[in-house]
Amino acid sequence: MVKVVKFGGSSLASAQQFVKVGNIIRSDEARKYVVPSAPGKRNSKDTKVTDMLYQCYALAEEDKDFSAALKKIQERYNSIINGLNLTLSLDEQFKVIAENFKKKAGSDYAASRGEFLNGIIMANYLGYEFIDAAEVIVFDEDGEFEAEKTNKILSERLAKCERAVIPGFYGAKEDGTVKTFSRGGSDITGSIVAKAAHADMYENWTDVSGFLVADPRIIENPESIKVITYRELRELSYMGATVLHEDAVFPVRKEGIPINIRNTNAPEDEGTLIVESTCRQSAYTITGIAGKKGFVAVNIEKAMMNSEVGFGRKVLEAFEEQGISFEHVPSGIDTMTVFVHQEEFEGKEQEVLAAIHRLAKPDSIEIESNLGLIAVVGRGMKSTRGTAGRIFSALAHANVNVKMIDQGSSELNVIIGVRNEDFEAAVKAIYDIFVMTQI
Repeated sequence: MVKVVKFGGSSLASAQQFVKVGNIIRSDEARKYVVPSAPGKRNSKDTKVTDMLYQCYALAEEDKDFSAALKKIQERYNSIINGLNLTLSLDEQFKVIAENFKKKAGSDYAASRGEFLNGIIMANYLGYEFIDAAEVIVFDEDGEFEAEKTNKILSERLAKCERAVIPGFYGAKEDGTVKTFSRGGSDITGSIVAKAAHADMYENWTDVSGFLVADPRIIENPESIKVITYRELRELSYMGATVLHEDAVFPVRKEGIPINIRNTNAPEDEGTLIVESTCRQSAYTITGIAGKKGFVAVNIEKAMMNSEVGFGRKVLEAFEEQGISFEHVPSGIDTMTVFVHQEEFEGKEQEVLAAIHRLAKPDSIEIESNLGLIAVVGRGMKSTRGTAGRIFSALAHANVNVKMIDQGSSELNVIIGVRNEDFEAAVKAIYDIFVMTQI
């Protein structure tokens, strides 16, 4: 059996955390390939190393003295090395980094050094081979990730070593220029490595014991999700559940490799298993609840709209012209509503409205702002009658006015629109009716 294990920044923030991680890896022979993040916060007032590197490089870009800032970063790594009693020096690496900062090697290069240096420490600590991600994770000259090329190079490299550490978050273009994924990109690296290693399992270790049914900032001690499908995960991640980078799903999904979200600080917990499909029923009708605030509803009304060919396209073209993407488009016979991010829309609202009038010639347009969208997701909803009715009933009892409801044909999720100020009450009401009551 082969497992790829990725550890997040909080799991590797200090020497004490490194010891926990080392014990986890050594406790299972199958954990052969390790993907580390940069050191995260040791406490709430601490700064992540990635942020320290961004700040340090900003000084270099302005031709200011960055030596003190870089020294602080080296001290963070030295505290880990000394705490682990390793005979390892990163002096040479920091000399190279200082030189490259002076040459303005780029913010991607700067940010990637957090994972690069932590990878060196991790490989030294475990006695594993170190593989620089810049040698095996390939981006094209436009900065787009090259999946097939990467898989070929990485597969060949991993076939030659039984155990290795590959830093997360970055790769390189063919000319050697370092390129990073978006924030949280170490999750993606782990998934890429799992695919290339033909792993049986991709374990993603963080500071929570898997996915929770709802946001713990809204629901006190919410239940955890034991098994979730890739599609359910995508829906919840997109609507704000942030345990795993949403793009991390794709490389392993194609190979049918399950992902296991685990807690470094509670390794005995099973965590959440993410799979392509399962016959296991979820404990509740729903799998999870997630949502975001800050949306605008643009309500367009026009008599006989439903018989006008191309009306919807013309309306959406008005948003496209201004570079605004839409979230949901519920419609009736004579009405169509477009939900968009308020932040994106506010500065361009008059241009969009003028374009709708010009392109679609509606009878009237109304705008409603400060709305929240809540996704109720679950594979069990398809086979359970009355799910939407229970949602409406729960919200009515909580005195929450529903502004919109939208259900996809897959019956995997129901999207509810509410006012921003009703958002938390709505989440609590839905959680109570499906999890606490379990009628």
